[in-house]
Amino acid sequence: MSEISAKYDQERLTKVASILVTQARPADTNSPYFQIAGKYNLQIDFRPFIQIQGVSYKDFRKQKINILDHTAIIFTSRNAVDHFFRICQEAKLEMPADMKYFCVTEQTANYLQKYIVIRKRKIFTGNKTAADLFDLIRKHKNEKFLFPCSNIRGNDIPDFMDTSGLHLSEAVMYETVPADLSDLDIHSFDIIAFFSPSGVNSLLHNFPEFTQNGIRMAAFGPTTARAVTDAGFILDIEAPLPNAPSMAGALELYMKKANNH
Repeated sequence: MSEISAKYDQERLTKVASILVTQARPADTNSPYFQIAGKYNLQIDFRPFIQIQGVSYKDFRKQKINILDHTAIIFTSRNAVDHFFRICQEAKLEMPADMKYFCVTEQTANYLQKYIVIRKRKIFTGNKTAADLFDLIRKHKNEKFLFPCSNIRGNDIPDFMDTSGLHLSEAVMYETVPADLSDLDIHSFDIIAFFSPSGVNSLLHNFPEFTQNGIRMAAFGPTTARAVTDAGFILDIEAPLPNAPSMAGALELYMKKANNH
């Protein structure tokens, strides 16, 4: 299969020496990022641009949601599990034995054992995405579902529940907020790689006077790409590409051109 080449702005296609990846440093020493760094003699720094912050019990109560009015909980992440049980603990609530749990992945379901004895509970598990849960939820259409979520969340579950006429209460139990980046020399990087619109918002929050100039910007996914351009920046590298399904792969394609490898 012939390689599909991405279109780059030739005037901006200058040599790259440093990349900022707006995520935590990979634990895997064989990460493609480290391989790229060695191959192209790059400095790659990792720094999460966003962080998760729990909603206080006082603020949760303002949502006027009674957790025990519900018969099923939908969990889409470990953060949701942690903050749900934190709120329950602060409210001095104990989950009834017949409460049902719908988890987006097996990893999320297994994580429940941090808080409950899972072999004694009714737990339903999807494979990877929220859509995997929809058939399971349809089979339990009479349940009253509670959805612990962030202030920033996808629309797939609420939209599905709404169009299916099912009972759903959204409970914002944690928030995605900008990390403090005040110690970061943001203009020292040749490329900044973003993975969510929240990351772009964090850049604007931390550096309101930021000017892009020659800094190349990379974005993973269409919503992130749109956030970059909506902020008035030039998007130089877009991922995933047909022949580069990851951010690391898209960066390497760019390096082959920019660093004449």
